[in-house]
Amino acid sequence: MTQNFDQVTVSDVSRHFGRRRALSNLSFRCETGSILGLLGPNGAGKSTLLAILATLLRPTSGAVQYGSLGTVHDTKSTGVNGLALRAQIGFLTHDLGLYTELTARENLEFFAGIYGLENVATVAECALSHADLLKRADDPVVSFSRGMRQRIALERVLIHGPQLLLLDEPFTGLDDQSVATFIARLFDLRTKGTITVLATHDLEMVEGLFDQAVLIRDGRMLETMIRPKSLRSLYQSTIKRESQ
Repeated sequence: MTQNFDQVTVSDVSRHFGRRRALSNLSFRCETGSILGLLGPNGAGKSTLLAILATLLRPTSGAVQYGSLGTVHDTKSTGVNGLALRAQIGFLTHDLGLYTELTARENLEFFAGIYGLENVATVAECALSHADLLKRADDPVVSFSRGMRQRIALERVLIHGPQLLLLDEPFTGLDDQSVATFIARLFDLRTKGTITVLATHDLEMVEGLFDQAVLIRDGRMLETMIRPKSLRSLYQSTIKRESQ
């Protein structure tokens, strides 16, 4: 059964690892057709929060609500089914999750098959077109540049048409052209109603991209910004204010 939702609401989410508090009482909401940025330095808690949104990690306290479906850890009958929910999530981590000895086409056909999609050859061909890699479709991924692998990896996590897209530092190692191609794909997904949550500390690369930005540091939310401009200056002024 498909689990659809039109918004994701994070309510007072905290996560502890022993005595270390990775996240402290974070709250925000993101909606259909929006791109939300999680901004903060390395170690701020961005990856931990993405893992919670992906249902791979349980919050110590607080909850994540997926539209009207409930939370994945609900014990009530109205709670969202975890397996069905994960079928509506695409999560791109630092590990791109590609089989480098296989071709780009073979990778995409394999993952399309895992999700039980029909006509995997057609699905893979469409994904290759989105990645602008049709000419390299039958080359092994090991021969690809970092940017090309990143584009294939993005199509891998999108191949099943997820409602929620989670991206953890997706611009690492990309050149300017690859960044531009990647961002163009995100804008296209936004028009189609995808909810995107993107964690990054590369502020120059995402200028003008976000409908909303959440700034976190040491696991605490410092500020929420709507359609922010001049991200670096806002970031620096907020960090300076909080440090005083």
